[in-house]
Amino acid sequence: MRDATLLGPWVRRFLLEHLVAERNLARNTQRSYRDTLALLLPFASTRRKKPVDQLAVDDLSADVLREFLEHLEVKRSCSIRTRNQRLAAVHAMARFISERSPEHIAWCGEIRTVPFKRFTRSELSYLDKPEIDSILAAPDYARPQGGRDHALLLFLYNSGARVSEAASLKIGDLNFRSNAMSDVRLLGKGRKTRQCPLWPDTAKELLLLTRGRSQDQPVFLNRFGQSITRYGIHAILRKHLKKAGASCPSLLKKRVSPHTIRHTTATHLLRSGVDINTIRAWLGHVSLETTNIYAEVDLERKTQALTHCNALRTAPPRRKHWRDDPSLIDFLRTL
Repeated sequence: MRDATLLGPWVRRFLLEHLVAERNLARNTQRSYRDTLALLLPFASTRRKKPVDQLAVDDLSADVLREFLEHLEVKRSCSIRTRNQRLAAVHAMARFISERSPEHIAWCGEIRTVPFKRFTRSELSYLDKPEIDSILAAPDYARPQGGRDHALLLFLYNSGARVSEAASLKIGDLNFRSNAMSDVRLLGKGRKTRQCPLWPDTAKELLLLTRGRSQDQPVFLNRFGQSITRYGIHAILRKHLKKAGASCPSLLKKRVSPHTIRHTTATHLLRSGVDINTIRAWLGHVSLETTNIYAEVDLERKTQALTHCNALRTAPPRRKHWRDDPSLIDFLRTL
């Protein structure tokens, strides 16, 4: 009979049964939870002076968890956001164990009392139109890899796709039309799909890139003919940023990543008059609150622009009140 007090079997069930079979979470989420436990278990083993396979559920106490979170911030220099992600994974595992083992409900309550840390959200970074145009113009069309890079960067700007969505994109996900606007099917977070329209220039570039290849192949390949990775996309962007910075120096002052291009897409759509709900569907956001961040950023820019308008600096003349007219007051007193 399985020993319900040992932590190891619960970890296995949590990772394989719960995350994969029951929840069907995205692969990146599964890896994040796995990596959290890969860090936590050796840490708890050291603190409790027990081999990892002999750790009991109760050995992972709230105090050990707090020490682990402090270790992440101090020793591993993790951000508060990363610290909170690791804590969320532990909370999820504690809830999973308590739902299947009533004797661990009290333990789960203690684990879940460890709070998340508040943090200041970093300023949303995006590119102005001349900046994104400089990046798109950086690849060398004379080389095959230059054509691929331009198609990739243009696709990211057109679709606002996450880097993982672009890396996993298959040719069969592209829907080319000659007499109507083409579109692409993207597989986002939570394995939810969404359709995104493609500009004619984007569709043309992707058609040239994928011509003669089978539908089940990845759209973007590396120089070895294999599916490009998320890290490969980051590397491509970094390479072309150096060239683009020569013609657009403002790029050198910004920290630009593929996700910055996603922010840029949303901001430019908003400024083009696209309503916020359409942008939410375009980006694949579950909550409208997430998309509203872009509206707040755009409102700030409008406010900054208005403060520099002469119309605001010149106050309209104040109308004279009838009580301030002595002649009128004298006339009224004679009545």
